[in-house]
Amino acid sequence: MKLYSFHLSGHSHRVRLFLSILGIAHETIEVDVKARQQKSSEHLKLNPFGQVPVLVDGDEIIPDSTAILVYLAKKYGATRWLPEAAAPAAAVQRWLSVASGEIAFGPAAARSIVLFNAPRDPKEVIARAHAALDVIDKALIGRSWIAADNPTIADLALYSYIANAPEGNVDLGGYAQIGAWLRRVEGLPGFVPFKTMPVGLRAVSV
Repeated sequence: MKLYSFHLSGHSHRVRLFLSILGIAHETIEVDVKARQQKSSEHLKLNPFGQVPVLVDGDEIIPDSTAILVYLAKKYGATRWLPEAAAPAAAVQRWLSVASGEIAFGPAAARSIVLFNAPRDPKEVIARAHAALDVIDKALIGRSWIAADNPTIADLALYSYIANAPEGNVDLGGYAQIGAWLRRVEGLPGFVPFKTMPVGLRAVSV
């Protein structure tokens, strides 16, 4: 099993995190996104959209981080992480959609401005990030995990870009429920941290 990944990509991290939690042996192949290796003809054969991560499992090629999470949960019978019943499965899917939508266009986009000089309006993106975080913080009131009574792939999909939101100048200080939830994710057996950078609100004062 091979994972084509980029160490600063939250999309890649959520897959590496799940692989580690499940204890699945794999080879990680670093794709230099800054050098645009993901747009090379070789990588485009794996993912025509030119994105990471991509999981190659024998003859199976699975692009897209949330699709990979679903694939791994299904292949390894991890029903705790992806329930079979209709309502719990729908709850997980709802938050996977948030990870691919509101989180991608909020905290992840804000971070991309700082790390990769993405041509976006910081004020607009940061406001969008806080709108999404406010919804998530309220959804966590009275519960430990976002979609079920136990951790699911929805928690892993949301974690990476929320945890590193300060790198995009998105302050997490006002979100008590999110703060506690981040610590719970970080306490999971097999947790691997997402690389942090001293930028944005994490910039080191000189």
